[in-house]
Amino acid sequence: MYKAKVKLVYKQVIDEASPSGFEKAIFHASYQEFLLKSQAYNRDGKFKTFSKIKANDGRANSLHYKLSFSVLHFIAQLDNKMPVVRDNLGNKVAFDVARFELIESHVDDITVHKVAINYETEVLTMVELMGEYLLLSAGNVDGMEPVSTFMVRMQPNLAVSSYQEIPLQQMI
Repeated sequence: MYKAKVKLVYKQVIDEASPSGFEKAIFHASYQEFLLKSQAYNRDGKFKTFSKIKANDGRANSLHYKLSFSVLHFIAQLDNKMPVVRDNLGNKVAFDVARFELIESHVDDITVHKVAINYETEVLTMVELMGEYLLLSAGNVDGMEPVSTFMVRMQPNLAVSSYQEIPLQQMI
């Protein structure tokens, strides 16, 4: 018996220690773009970190958006499959939207640079919750026909970002 319509979001944090080629490409491209774009909000070079630049000039919040353009082509290569989250059969879980986030950076120290990509799924039907596992379906679940399902284990950086309980009357 299905319970709810949900969206999942996974936050992939990327820093200097991130091991994969994909992460390294995101790291370096976004850092170079940070060095370039942050100058508009720090003309005197007085502030060294993203947090201080942002505290001094609130418009620097737009750097999340502006830096995302430097990494879009890397994200497009994922073919809408999360590089980290897999179902219990080892298949990568699909995402609908990816959002780039600048967590922190420093104009003189690349080791401080830290970003994240938040991958959000389309609306899924949560069929059942079994301990730390979610039984999900991407298809239309009306109770009349069998549906394809997949199982995902809850893990760090994976969350349910939206939840809508399905009234019992709609399940019959």
